[in-house]
Amino acid sequence: MAQPKYITNIEKITQIPKEEREKLKEITNKFVFRVNDYYLNLINWDDPNDPIRKLVIPNEGELNEYGSWDASDEAANYVVPGCQHKYKTTALLIVSEVCGAYCRFCFRKRLFRNDVKEAMSDVTPGIEYIAQTPEINNVLLTGGDSLILATKKIRYIVERLRAIDHVKIIRFGSKLPVFNPMRIYEDQELLDLFRQYSTPEKRIYVMAHVNHPREITEEARKAFQALHDAGVIVVNQTPILKGINDDPEVLAELLDKLSWAGVTPYYFFVNRPVAGNSDFVLTLEEVYKIVEQAKARTSGLGKRVRLVMSHSSGKIEILAIENGKAYLKYHQSRDDEQYGKFMILDCPKDATWFDDLPGSEQYWKKPVKKAVQLSSVN
Repeated sequence: MAQPKYITNIEKITQIPKEEREKLKEITNKFVFRVNDYYLNLINWDDPNDPIRKLVIPNEGELNEYGSWDASDEAANYVVPGCQHKYKTTALLIVSEVCGAYCRFCFRKRLFRNDVKEAMSDVTPGIEYIAQTPEINNVLLTGGDSLILATKKIRYIVERLRAIDHVKIIRFGSKLPVFNPMRIYEDQELLDLFRQYSTPEKRIYVMAHVNHPREITEEARKAFQALHDAGVIVVNQTPILKGINDDPEVLAELLDKLSWAGVTPYYFFVNRPVAGNSDFVLTLEEVYKIVEQAKARTSGLGKRVRLVMSHSSGKIEILAIENGKAYLKYHQSRDDEQYGKFMILDCPKDATWFDDLPGSEQYWKKPVKKAVQLSSVN
C-alpha cells in the first residue's frame, strides 16, 4: 500500500464547505494543522458530529480563552535539553515535534509553536544524563510522535539506549498505528530492529493512542499484529473527550476491540486544561460515570484500565466520585512521599481538574525547575 499523502493546508480538504474552511483558517493560523488522506477517509463527512472529524479537524472553540499551554508544568521536568525526568525510574526523550496528524485536543500543542523548542534532533545530552542516572530503568520516546522518525534515526536512539545496562524498557509514544499503520507493517527494517532489541529481559513497548473504536481498522490490526510478531508489547491510552468518546457504549467497544487485538487498555486520562481544549472538557463526575458504565460492559481484560489525571504533582487515580466526594490516590508522584497517598475531597458538580477540588492545594505545591535551559510558555 502506498504511504498516505499529508495535508497541511485546510483549503485542500474540499469535503469541508468553502465558507467553513475560511473560518477555520483563523484557527490554523494559531494552532498547527496536519492530517493524511488515509485518516481523512475514516471520516463520515455527512455527519457534522463525526468523532473522527472532531479528532483532527479544527473547531472554533480552540480560540476560546481556556487553560494554559503547559497544564502539567512539564517545563519544570527538564534536566537537560530534550529530556524530562519527573518520576524516579522514568525519563522522557522529546524526540519529535511532528505527528502523523495533529489531534485537536493535544496537551502538548505548545510544541508546535514556532517560538518553542523542546524536541531535540540531537538526543546526546538526554542519553548521557540517562546513562549517568542508574535509577532510570525505562525511557519513553515521545514528542510529537516518536515513530514518525526515520527508521535509521530510531535505530540510532535504540542502540544507544540498549548500550545502557540499567535501561530495561524502551517505550514509543505513538498514534501511528491508527494514523498511518502502513508505516509500521510495511517497514521490515523497523520490525527487524524491534525484533532485535525487544527481548525477554529488555522489552520494547508501544504506547498507542487510540481514542475511538472506528480507528481500529483492518490496517490498524495489521500494524498491531506486526508489532506483536516483532516482540513488542502494545498498550493504549486515551483521554475521555466530549463529543468523541464520552459515550459508555463507544468506550466499552474501544476496550473490547483493544483487548481482542491484544492491546492492553492502560490509561484513561482526564483531559488536561490546555489552551484550545475547551470543547473537549467534561466534569470529573461525568468522566468517572462514563468510564464506570463502560467498564461494566466489558470483560476483566478491559477493566484493567486506570482513570487518572496527569497533574503537575503526579498521576492521580480517580477511584470513585460519589455523593459529592472524590476518592483519589497518587498512582505516580513527583514527590516520593506522596506516592500512594489516599485523598477524600469535596467534588463540586462543575469540577474538571484536581485544582478545582477544595482542599487539593494542601497535597502539592508548584514544582521547582530542575534546569534553567527552558522557560515556561505559560
